[in-house]
Amino acid sequence: MSGNTVTRPHSAFCAPSRAARELDLKRVEFDLAVHLGRIRTVPDEGGGGRRVARAEIERLRSDPGFPEALRTSVLALGTSEAAAVMGVPPARFTRLARLGLVVPVRFYLNRYRVVVWLYLADEIKQFATDGTNAFLLTGRTPEVLRSRLAAGVDLRPRNWRGRHLGFLHRQADGPWQRAGALAGFLDPLQVAEIVKDPYERSHLNRFRPGPPAHCTPGTPAAHLVQKIMTADDPDEIDWLGYDLERTLEEARAEQPAPRPFPKPVPTPAAAPLGPPDEPDRPTRGLLNRLRRRTG
Repeated sequence: MSGNTVTRPHSAFCAPSRAARELDLKRVEFDLAVHLGRIRTVPDEGGGGRRVARAEIERLRSDPGFPEALRTSVLALGTSEAAAVMGVPPARFTRLARLGLVVPVRFYLNRYRVVVWLYLADEIKQFATDGTNAFLLTGRTPEVLRSRLAAGVDLRPRNWRGRHLGFLHRQADGPWQRAGALAGFLDPLQVAEIVKDPYERSHLNRFRPGPPAHCTPGTPAAHLVQKIMTADDPDEIDWLGYDLERTLEEARAEQPAPRPFPKPVPTPAAAPLGPPDEPDRPTRGLLNRLRRRTG
């Protein structure tokens, strides 16, 4: 090799797609690992989203169980698979999930626009092996739980929102970002009641999280995802609103929302000075005749 060959050093940071390849993860696995805190990311100083430090990639690759251990830690199961791991029928597993006893880690919409909830395999195994849960896996469901199911309880969306909010808070770089995350789970009208200043609302909207599922805006699928994103229980709405007010106070103290400078009021211009007005034509004619007579 020629002595003057120059080799470019690796960048200190990687884009998510590059990091996923180097960690032998599918992109959906990588994103879930970030959400769960398995992979640490840092904000891009250029404003291009999150990036992964090469030192973080090397740390993960040096694990003796890499890549299987990392991949297993983010394994997400649908209802049928999770029920099989737990050793119960899918219908019973769904009841446990509706009651909030197992918490979904993410969701997607299938081609029929049906919500498919996914659960961490590790958490399902822990639930199944915990002896205190044995009465939930066999026999008749306790009456107090059956009455809640009969009333239509379904805590899957709410529990997912709580989990996703925790992820967004971990990624936030300041109080405005945390406030935006909270506002993302409230209806815009509810946010307007809390944040009455239009400039603050506009600034806050910059940090509202996007939907977790990619849907064309305005489509039925997008409306369904937005419904899952939006709190609908009064007590959930109350605590989100309380946290939003408290976090906004921190944000205002740290850095007030930008607002336009007031425009100066223009000063009326003075009338320009010029020669005295000339007499009109009839007046000039009279003056000329008087000059001739006196001349």
